Amino acid sequence: MLFSKSFIFTQREDPKVAECKSHKLLLKGGFLFMVSSGVYSYLPLGYRVLNNINNIIRKHMKAKGAQELLMSALQPIEVWEKTGRDKDLAEVMFRFKDRKGRDLCLGPTHEEEITEIIRRTVFSYKQLPVILYQIQTKFRDEPRPRFGLMRAVEFIMKDAYSFDKDNQGLDKNYQSMFSAYRDIFTECGLDFIDIEADSGAMGGSISHEFMVPGDIGEDILFYCPSCSKYFKKKGKCPDCGKKLGGKKMTEIGHVFKLGTKCSQASVRNFLDQNGKRLPFIMGCYGIGVSRIFSAIAEVNSDQKGLVWPRGLSPFDLSLVVLDSKLLPQALELEKALESQGFSVLIDDRQEAAGVKFNDAYLLGNPYILIIGKKYLKDETIDLEVRKTKESKAFKKEGLIKFLKDEYGR
Repeated sequence: MLFSKSFIFTQREDPKVAECKSHKLLLKGGFLFMVSSGVYSYLPLGYRVLNNINNIIRKHMKAKGAQELLMSALQPIEVWEKTGRDKDLAEVMFRFKDRKGRDLCLGPTHEEEITEIIRRTVFSYKQLPVILYQIQTKFRDEPRPRFGLMRAVEFIMKDAYSFDKDNQGLDKNYQSMFSAYRDIFTECGLDFIDIEADSGAMGGSISHEFMVPGDIGEDILFYCPSCSKYFKKKGKCPDCGKKLGGKKMTEIGHVFKLGTKCSQASVRNFLDQNGKRLPFIMGCYGIGVSRIFSAIAEVNSDQKGLVWPRGLSPFDLSLVVLDSKLLPQALELEKALESQGFSVLIDDRQEAAGVKFNDAYLLGNPYILIIGKKYLKDETIDLEVRKTKESKAFKKEGLIKFLKDEYGR
């Protein structure tokens, strides 16, 4: 893709509205557009990163037998009244009436709606278990949106729901989703921890949070440097008896054993093997997709800009063309690289070399290729590894082999 034809608008100065490092870099690099406080549009660069995250999630959900659907963002309040959570979440709900006078809300979450779907479609234990998930926009009237995507009014979430005939089935699916979440966060390159948590307004018997450390975290966990354990409460003593230190953490995922909290409100449950009507046993599993996006940016950057991990970056390579006469050769190289599955952003703009390099560093693609005087002389392509600053020089065939080895292709 040619930079000159792309919808990429980088900023020279740091945005004044930026509240943290990731917020600053995502706005400055043209990944996001701030519509208003807590509301963002994903520009093409940001949307490419978002899709890469979603593809990782989908891969691991599919591996666990979960099926994807997409539920409505608009929900009738009556489904929330059945569980009483219209009151529990009243402060953050966007509620309104339509022209017919019906009470509606923009979905802050979807446990109630998925239960309605299941109760009208699943009637027998023979149809169980079921695991469904979606990647969708949620809406919460946050009193204080902050830190960019970390605490937003409109945000993207992956929510999955399991339905089982008994607690043994729930245990199995809970462990399956727990394992999938560990795999997802590992593939996203996040240094996360998981810890047993309070179920809060969600309810249920057991829940675990997945959290990442960082200065913008709004939760505090207490950490023992000796036994490497985390604790929710400072008064809980570790086995080694050492003094605990607090660490700021951000929640990126949460899994719950809901049990029958939502399904008990249903007037129609499933029939077991003895013909008895029983409520579905539910599990709920959420990932803050837009939070992951921001968390990755927060911990993968340097003084020059973003440093995306391989597999998450908007492009695999930034190709800087230092002489406009070499654009045909750059396009040939792009074609060769793309035939091997690599995505390339060619900076063909009529700009100074310094501007091009500054933008390449800011955007943070894992590798920067340079075509200039060396190529004119002997077709040598310079490569810089964005993360380590390591420089190498290749001919085309050697470059492709190096990249294939790096990406394991």
